[in-house]
Amino acid sequence: MVETTLLDETLALLSPPDGRAAEEARAHQDRLTKPRGALGALEDVSVRLAGIAGACPPPMPAPVSLAIFAADHGVHAQGVSPWPQEVTTQMVANFLAGGAVANCFAAQVGAEVMVVDVGVAGDMTGMSGLVARKIAYGTADMTQGPAMTLAQARDAIEVGITVAHGLIDRGSRCLITGDMGIANTTASAALIACLTGKDPAEVTGRGTGIDDAVYTHKIEMVRRALVVNGLDGAGSRDALHVVAAVGGLEHAALAGYLLGAASRRIPVILDGVIAGAAALVASAFAPVVAEYCVAGHRSAEPGHAAALDVLRLRPLVDLELRLGEGTGGLLAYPLVSSAVRVLHDVATFDSAGVTDKDAPA
Repeated sequence: MVETTLLDETLALLSPPDGRAAEEARAHQDRLTKPRGALGALEDVSVRLAGIAGACPPPMPAPVSLAIFAADHGVHAQGVSPWPQEVTTQMVANFLAGGAVANCFAAQVGAEVMVVDVGVAGDMTGMSGLVARKIAYGTADMTQGPAMTLAQARDAIEVGITVAHGLIDRGSRCLITGDMGIANTTASAALIACLTGKDPAEVTGRGTGIDDAVYTHKIEMVRRALVVNGLDGAGSRDALHVVAAVGGLEHAALAGYLLGAASRRIPVILDGVIAGAAALVASAFAPVVAEYCVAGHRSAEPGHAAALDVLRLRPLVDLELRLGEGTGGLLAYPLVSSAVRVLHDVATFDSAGVTDKDAPA
């Protein structure tokens, strides 16, 4: 008998959002005291959250939690980033001390911050407040072969599922993706190129800031990783195989985080290119997952736009951000909350005694 895994159980629980609740939300938006469609993309967000919750109006997306999954990448050895790898460990300490931009933005919107070590290369022993779920001390170099074994990738996915379930069980009604890992934009570009069919040159960006020579080299390393792992042609796009071959442990965990939230019908606000790559992985497991996501922003990384196009998600914010950590998702959270609050608090034409220009004479 084949043992059922947490990933299998989670996939079995997934179902589409409630179409009737979404229709009710769209109709209710049209009855509110404003011109139809006047709130643009915010109306679409409110409809999406109604479908996710199966209720109109949907519950307010609060409390909200940010999970930052941290991991390192073997491809760093190929010189794709100007930052030393130990910065991952140092930034984890900074998150735990409350000193990062993500902490600042989280405090502004009242979000809980959870930091998860799923694959940091450094020794994280004794870091107070850290959720220790290390699968490995970083990935292998994807330009030389698979970044992870299939078992490691599955384990990381299940870490993400477990983190999502834990936050939801503690009361969270909206989740935000966060990440930390030097060189993770290189792995993201490889995932996005593979899962969108785009050429690496189209989806590889400059990450945290690299010159032209390193940028050209980075594109070549993405291309080499795809070739070495047999992902440069029309071969298998099996989600587990792809993320194990060219992804990071944080990508796998984030994919699980999205699957876990969707299985519990909880919305997730995506951050930037790392989250976009992870969402492509999650959608390769189950396309319906994208319907439980809201794109917080569009990153300056070109691969992010490509990922959002395939996921059919419209970003709420476009500020040329390229930080990660969950910062773009945190900035978008008040917009998501406002979109839902409109359905709760704004009067209808009938209740306010306001004439609707589109009503029958």
